[in-house]
Amino acid sequence: MPIIEFKMPKMGESISEATIISWLKNVGDFVDAEETILEVATDKVDSEVASPVSGTISEIRFQKDDIVAVGSVLALINSDVQSTSEKKEVISNIKTETKEEVKQSNTEFKQLKSNPDAFLSPLIISIAQKENLSLEEVQSIPGSGTDGRIQKSDVFNYLKNRKYPLKSIPTTNNQQPTTSSYPKPKINYVEGKDRIVEMDRMRKMIADHMVYSKQTSPHVTSYIEVDVTNLVDWRNANKNKFQEKYKEKLTFTPIFVQAVAKAIEDFPLINVSVDDKKIYVHKDINIGMATALPSGNLIVPVVKNANEKDLVSLAKDVNQLAEASRNNKLKPEQIQGSTFTISNVGTFGSLMGTPIINQPEVAILALGIIKKRPEVITTEKGDEIAIRSMMYLSLSFDHRVVDGFLGGSFLRKVGDYLEQFDTNTTI
Repeated sequence: MPIIEFKMPKMGESISEATIISWLKNVGDFVDAEETILEVATDKVDSEVASPVSGTISEIRFQKDDIVAVGSVLALINSDVQSTSEKKEVISNIKTETKEEVKQSNTEFKQLKSNPDAFLSPLIISIAQKENLSLEEVQSIPGSGTDGRIQKSDVFNYLKNRKYPLKSIPTTNNQQPTTSSYPKPKINYVEGKDRIVEMDRMRKMIADHMVYSKQTSPHVTSYIEVDVTNLVDWRNANKNKFQEKYKEKLTFTPIFVQAVAKAIEDFPLINVSVDDKKIYVHKDINIGMATALPSGNLIVPVVKNANEKDLVSLAKDVNQLAEASRNNKLKPEQIQGSTFTISNVGTFGSLMGTPIINQPEVAILALGIIKKRPEVITTEKGDEIAIRSMMYLSLSFDHRVVDGFLGGSFLRKVGDYLEQFDTNTTI
């Protein structure tokens, strides 16, 4: 029978690998063409992978929780449904380990000096934690990426040749790593009364991402209060008409996205990413919107090129992404490429929040609940007390590259766009 290599497909732009969640078939099982046989995860999106042909699975090369590069052979399928040209490719493409590779894998890894300036991505940190590698040990690994960056393959090669944990590696500046002497707090667990819940895969990824963000960026949070009475009145008066005409719900989210996109155009240096000493200023304005899932986890679908879309287009994008999030139908490319993130904590009744930056971005905006309360306003008759719809905005920003002036000015501009919303906007 001909043998087909079943490879990890490309899941979207800029995605180079995926984690295996589960195999739905085993070795020896017959599969139909286009039948789902594997579930994988990229970032925080789960995807199903179908068989390209009908046949019997003869070999599975990766198991659950393995991280697999795009293009890698996942399994071999014996198939009798194959063209003549395909038959000529078969087993000759299967790689075997050469004598030279075996010799290299048996060579003891040379001890190197630690580089405290080595950049460690969230993936590298996650692998290091799983393999119980110390920070100094990871930083000693030679990187094969751009500018010597440590890649996943570098860590795995190191682990393959690692004979024993390196107890102590001198740093380049001869400083000894500092460790906390504070003991880890003990958890009081009552057997039979309390229960232990294992983190699921997504929660582990969120936890790693949040810890990495706090360790990477010095967070500063600024707050303002905005009067959104006119915006609220306009939305309430037009939401039914909007849905009848465009078959879309008119929530506050697309209005928030529009205001943020306009403010970014005014302050483009808030739309950047940082890599070591370099600042990457993004031309595209892609707004991520933190979305709660029914499971309690969080995901951030992205509204691409938000500054180029009108309110109707933004509403369609927001509604489609929210629906796909709730039904776990997001595509990998729909959570990639955000340059700025918003989090509507008011959805849960929160007055305000101090959000954690979504790396590698440098700022995130939290929008609190809209509440009516008496406020002093200035009219033609002078100061008066009136019932107004008020809301708090809070901006967390990376103080390495965003100072108080830029952060405060940007936040105020977002507030201005919301307070000065054009109530003459026609539906």
